[in-house]
Amino acid sequence: MKKILLLFTLMQFCTTTWAAKSYDNPDTIFVARDGTAEFRNIDDAIEVCRAFMEYHKVIFVKKGIYKEKLVIPTWLTNIEICGEDRDNTIITYDDHANIKLPGTEKGMGTFRTYTLKVQGQDITIKDITIENNAARLGQAVALHTEGDRLKFINCRFLGNQDTVYTGVAGTRCYFKDCYIEGTTDFIFGPSTAWFENCDIYCKINSYITAASTPQDIAYGYVFNNCRITTSEQADKVYLGRPWRPYAMTLFMNCTLPKSIRTEGWENWRNPENEKTARYSEYNNKGEGAVTTGRVNWCRQLSKKEASTITMDAVFCRTDKWNPIL
Repeated sequence: MKKILLLFTLMQFCTTTWAAKSYDNPDTIFVARDGTAEFRNIDDAIEVCRAFMEYHKVIFVKKGIYKEKLVIPTWLTNIEICGEDRDNTIITYDDHANIKLPGTEKGMGTFRTYTLKVQGQDITIKDITIENNAARLGQAVALHTEGDRLKFINCRFLGNQDTVYTGVAGTRCYFKDCYIEGTTDFIFGPSTAWFENCDIYCKINSYITAASTPQDIAYGYVFNNCRITTSEQADKVYLGRPWRPYAMTLFMNCTLPKSIRTEGWENWRNPENEKTARYSEYNNKGEGAVTTGRVNWCRQLSKKEASTITMDAVFCRTDKWNPIL
């Protein structure tokens, strides 16, 4: 009997090892919720990827609604998750901060509510929607980033409070041609992030950003060539408030609607933040770009100052990473 069990265990091990090795190559993996591809769930496709890959691996996700709470772990690198159609390839979940943890009266808190958490490095998410569709009962994160050198291209991020959390200081994120919506502090965190040609939609009167940039990091959030729009009921929207004292946020070459408040920025009800927060604007247009009446602790950059703020300057460190090269 023991010999039979040993043989069965060896057969299982060999089968599992062979299955893992069969995906140990740069070939594309296909996912379809309707069962027309090898995988029906994105998580299953992530599971078969080899740790610390040196080649580029694509997980192609066909149109459909995928109710999954996903983690791309730290040991996965060089993965691209690409949707067939941005608006019709949807990853969704509905956790929020006030859901009670099992066996306790304590809520799950903001940082467990993500729909997608990206911990790995050199990850690209493209042509896909990431949604937290929880009711407005508390903070509810759609995207939670922790890895470095992350790219989000032509994606939608849907939610209410705390939609996009860039969660680790010193990490770098690049958002291009994306749509991001939310209510309060819906782009927040300590990472360095560049938003290029993105549409930012404010659903209520509140705050777009809540950066928490550390004092020793030069750049937090840079919005370039972006368009801010608001719902009909939103007519008094702040560009941001400092979650931590040295928050850095810049809007340049952006279109700002008249619903942006005249003062532009808020100090999180703490005048001391006005001494340290690094808020600035340059060459914006639209009715909300008028700088008369802005708080006296934000800066209007000169043309010379703005010319130094490039992707190389913001992202380049010892590895000289540039997301568009």
